[in-house]
Amino acid sequence: MSDDERSRLLAPSRQYGAAAASPLDGAAVEGNDTSGETFDNVPQAKRQLGVASAAFLIFNRVIGTGIFATPSVILHSSGSAGVALLMWILGALIAAAGTTVYVELGTGLPRSGGEKNYLEYMYRRPKFMITCAYAVYTFISGSSATNGIVFGECKPTPTYLSRSLALPSSTTASMSYPRIFALIVLTFSLFMIGVFSRAGVRLQNILGSFKLFILVGIAALGLLSLAGFPGFAVRSDYEQPDNFESWAAFWKGSKGDANSLVTALYNVIWSFIGYSNANYALSEVKDPVRTIKRAASLAIVSVAIVYMLVNVAYFGVVSRDDILNSRQIVAALFFRNLFGPATERILSAAIALSSLGNILAVLFTQGRVVQELAREGILPFSAFFASNWPFGAPLNALWFLWGVSVLGVILPPPGDAYLFLLSMSSYSLTLVNTGVSFGLLLLHSPFWASRNWFPPFRAPRAVIVAFFLSNVFLAVTPLIPPAKGKETFERIPYYMHILVTILASQLGVLYWAVFFRWLPRRGGYDLKREQVLQEDGVSRVVFVKVPKDGDVDGA
Repeated sequence: MSDDERSRLLAPSRQYGAAAASPLDGAAVEGNDTSGETFDNVPQAKRQLGVASAAFLIFNRVIGTGIFATPSVILHSSGSAGVALLMWILGALIAAAGTTVYVELGTGLPRSGGEKNYLEYMYRRPKFMITCAYAVYTFISGSSATNGIVFGECKPTPTYLSRSLALPSSTTASMSYPRIFALIVLTFSLFMIGVFSRAGVRLQNILGSFKLFILVGIAALGLLSLAGFPGFAVRSDYEQPDNFESWAAFWKGSKGDANSLVTALYNVIWSFIGYSNANYALSEVKDPVRTIKRAASLAIVSVAIVYMLVNVAYFGVVSRDDILNSRQIVAALFFRNLFGPATERILSAAIALSSLGNILAVLFTQGRVVQELAREGILPFSAFFASNWPFGAPLNALWFLWGVSVLGVILPPPGDAYLFLLSMSSYSLTLVNTGVSFGLLLLHSPFWASRNWFPPFRAPRAVIVAFFLSNVFLAVTPLIPPAKGKETFERIPYYMHILVTILASQLGVLYWAVFFRWLPRRGGYDLKREQVLQEDGVSRVVFVKVPKDGDVDGA
């Protein structure tokens, strides 16, 4: 490349001034920075998210369809209302620990990308390897195929969730219409987030408010029934609950074996996953340091309170035996017992809208992660995926995630395939969280004191240890062979999703070895990172080749 060509390539960086701080260079916010807006070089107009929008990003991600059905699974594993509620309390404490960890990381590195930034800052050698490995996990966890299928399978009866949640079901439905509806909702979400981005954010907030209204309504109805308020009694033609009639009834059927309690806790922890969702879009948050502290706390405290009250409502209206023996999800039994089976249609609509909110939240944030990987110059066609043109949103990155999700909807046959994809996504997140929490422990230790990690907010070390151990628990538990009749999959080994997830990360390592090690050695050049500013005002990295003779060529 000639000097004139190189001048034109790098001109935006000189023309527009400051470039974005990069975790790869060891840049982090110090404790006296209460805003964090200067950490990433993005146009001020790009920062549109306030406390409420950031909180709803978390709220919509955490609350999907699980709270309508998972309590049944927890009761099956724990045996009693008392042990089940203890599991939910423990899960809330673990979620609070995770939230605290991600608030520290978000205030220290207030830039879109989430764990991509944190892993880069923590594990800097070999350079770019951790980023390439993480990119593969992003493609796995960024798919919204399963939520699209849940939306598409909405029917007048709520048993459609049984396949997604591995619950028994007496109905068998054709998958053609659910897949069509899944494709429609995925495409709708793509355009709402990528084209009409402000309207998409407003829709997310509306759906988040709707979820909160529905769950608070369930809690209120259950408490009114427990209090004996006229008009809210359990119908006489259904079994009357006695979970709160006495201390003995509260603990009736409790299981104390380790396997049952581990299964219950495992499912509870996954019901709280999503507390890091706002961290993926911090470059679009106003005053990100201040906002993430408030929004994350507000969201996870709200979720924990609502979850507990909803579970109390379920146990106050539906008997233990009815939950254990019914083929329907617990939310359906709740509405049936109070108002009759006709209300199941309303529940189906509520679950569908909850799924839509989850899809929007995942697409919004994961699209920013793909864009951040492109801004770092890691992905092929980085300029294309890093762009916000023409609608001020990462539409190109969103198209990629849409394509991955569509393949997840169309290609797998019914049965193990969907649960396998969901398990892969969950295990990927577990491995990432384990690496992040372990790295944060090292940042708090004397071993990495030279990193000068002094973020505006610091999590207590005991909290970080608790979060790290909870993720080790989530990583190890699936390795234990399931009991007979409790197999996760019907036709494939129980450990297959673990094996494929780990092997997938090696594809990222292979990509790194080829493009950042083998090709430079073979071509006799080194790679040098240069900052440029795109026409949309967003900075990104360009790799330039520096041959042994000192000339420079674009990478």
